[in-house]
Amino acid sequence: MVTRRNPIFDTATTLGKILGFLGVSAICGVLVAGLLVPAAAVSGSAASGSIDFFDTLPAELQVDPPSQSTRILAADGSLIANLYEENRTKVALDQISPFMKKAIIAVEDSRFYEHGGVDTTGILRALVSTARGNKQGASTITQQYVNNVLNSNLAAEGKDSDIKLNGVNKGVGDKLREMKLAIALEKEFSKEQILEGYLNIVFFNRDAYGIEAASKFFFSTTAKDLTLPQAALLAGLVNSPSAFDPITNPENAKQRRDLVLGLMLNQKKITQAEHDAAVATPVEPKVTPSRQGCAYASTAPYFCDYVLHLLLNNPAYGADLEERTNTVFRGGLTITTTLDVNAQTVAQAESDAAAGANPDNWGASIVSVQPNSGKILNMAQNTSFLPVEGKFNQTQNFNVDKLDKDGNDLNGLGGFQPGSTMKPFTFAEWLNEGKSMNTNLNASVRKYPQNFPWKNTCPDPTVGWYDSRVSGSFDLQNSDEGYYRNMTVLYGLMNSINTATFASAAQVDLCGIQKIVDAVGIHGGLPSGDDPHPQVKMTTLANLIGSTQTAPLTMASAFATFANDGKYCEPIAITSVTDQTGAQLPAQSTSCRDAVKPEVARGVAYAMQEVLNGGSGALIQPRLSTKTNFPVAAKTGTNDTNGSTWVVGYTTGVATAAWFGDPLGDQLRPGRNLTINGKNYESIDGYMIAGPMFSKYMAQIAPAYGTNPFPAPPTNMLNGTPARTTPATPSTQAPAPAPQPTTPAPAPSKPGNGNGNG
Repeated sequence: MVTRRNPIFDTATTLGKILGFLGVSAICGVLVAGLLVPAAAVSGSAASGSIDFFDTLPAELQVDPPSQSTRILAADGSLIANLYEENRTKVALDQISPFMKKAIIAVEDSRFYEHGGVDTTGILRALVSTARGNKQGASTITQQYVNNVLNSNLAAEGKDSDIKLNGVNKGVGDKLREMKLAIALEKEFSKEQILEGYLNIVFFNRDAYGIEAASKFFFSTTAKDLTLPQAALLAGLVNSPSAFDPITNPENAKQRRDLVLGLMLNQKKITQAEHDAAVATPVEPKVTPSRQGCAYASTAPYFCDYVLHLLLNNPAYGADLEERTNTVFRGGLTITTTLDVNAQTVAQAESDAAAGANPDNWGASIVSVQPNSGKILNMAQNTSFLPVEGKFNQTQNFNVDKLDKDGNDLNGLGGFQPGSTMKPFTFAEWLNEGKSMNTNLNASVRKYPQNFPWKNTCPDPTVGWYDSRVSGSFDLQNSDEGYYRNMTVLYGLMNSINTATFASAAQVDLCGIQKIVDAVGIHGGLPSGDDPHPQVKMTTLANLIGSTQTAPLTMASAFATFANDGKYCEPIAITSVTDQTGAQLPAQSTSCRDAVKPEVARGVAYAMQEVLNGGSGALIQPRLSTKTNFPVAAKTGTNDTNGSTWVVGYTTGVATAAWFGDPLGDQLRPGRNLTINGKNYESIDGYMIAGPMFSKYMAQIAPAYGTNPFPAPPTNMLNGTPARTTPATPSTQAPAPAPQPTTPAPAPSKPGNGNGNG
């Protein structure tokens, strides 16, 4: 037999609903007594057990600043990118349109200025309405603010599953706590503070949190400049952001907006004329998409990504990656960087143009640093961070190491073989030992056997060899047979002769070369074993001519040492970080050290000017015009497969590494028989594509940072040769004595055989 319900208690009836509500209140022991009492009575002395119980509920509410967007800025203060978990920009109440304040109060809490956090009149009205079958909420703006704060704090702690939503997973106990906290909040904060907090935290849909983000997204304006119809529409969104979305549901949005306008009129917040004009206004969103992250950076996405990784790897921003991510993406930080927007724009244009029509996805990059500060001025490459039709898509950064010094990810490709851009460091040790750059060498020597008497005062006694008489090895090679002969050390560097570099290395301490290489910050860009930044060992003789993959940023910073009279400055990207209160957080600062003697730096600068004046880089001399040059020192570089080509150089004010080559896979594609920008290259060398890229970039950017003549080296380094302070006009033909030497691949079993070209 089926038991029939007593119709008096059937919750489908009006009376049943009322009794059901009161029944739940009785179970809680407090709801009727604690919530239907005026706020003033609640805050006074308890007169009943119910009120006593209500007063014992927790009144704490940690009103932490809501999650805010972090901004990454260029050196001039312009925006590079926004980072956020919740798209929010906090604004003061006086920076919010009066229409918005009136609209939100009209539709969400008309008695906002009359209640003490909980509106008992509203609760009774909602109770009656619900009993009649029309469900109606009774949460005040203060209660909604409390709910948003609680949920925001849970989200910040990674407790998304604990978030409570009205009508979804919020029980009577949750509602009681919310009301108690609302009453307590009204005792601590003014109405204006609560309204400001609410408008900055509430969700408006479309990834827009807070009124400023909503104003920008839906109407491409600011909260301060919202018109009456715009404000009414946004106020109407809060109740159901999806249902009243003006983009997907414009009719619903208009009906809801007009309802808000009607409430504003009835509450005498606007005039009849204002109401009528607003109702007649069509719903026409003017959307500014909220694109966050470095992939959507307005400029320099790879530099932005590098900055982001520096922050996420820094323990000053949290004990672990999760905590640091929370700080960066929710903390409303303002991160000011070293990026020069003009330098970045030019670098991007030149790297794109250099690679140009490039169906086989060859890579091009430019990175610059300021020699006396280490500030990174630009970081460009010819790829798209996001997939773009017709563009080479690549998320990894060509210009930086794979890992930082502590083994944390930098999203870098890890560098490329630098080839002959390593030769100036052997030349520097030659000068460091007091030798003249005009000393004659026997550059015909091609065999350096296992028992060759290298001088090496470092602890590592193992030195490699080049000797075709040993199985698996081979003789040292130049690319042109005409250069196995006597020549000066200077001539050998100018024309990038492998055998000349080895002949000079044979007369100096390999340990001295090693110390210079280490002092100027050169290290491998790919991890080796447990070492994220392996040493580039000069006893592995192939490294004399550039066999270890090294990042362009590393090479630019190393060459900057010579521009800075021998002082090496660590590269930096972040000059200032402030939180949403304006407090300073740890950033980077200039850190320089003595690396080579000033006179050595001046001697290297003299020699590398000659590279451009008449050596392997004669066709890449930067010019302001056809008649005006400025002093530039640089070195070309090409690896043995022609798959990695470079020009690294500097003025007194800026040092730049320009690279062109194979960035794919293991970078094993030879740079031969390729077509770039419609031009076929039998093989590519440093001066061909990287050279013009370097030249055009430096011609536009270097003058802004200083192009003073380099200080002359001591006369004993020149051995009577006059120092050149103004570069000669380059020839219009490729110079005859500019071979790009090559050596075979390394032997598999022993160190010392490797790559390296001019």
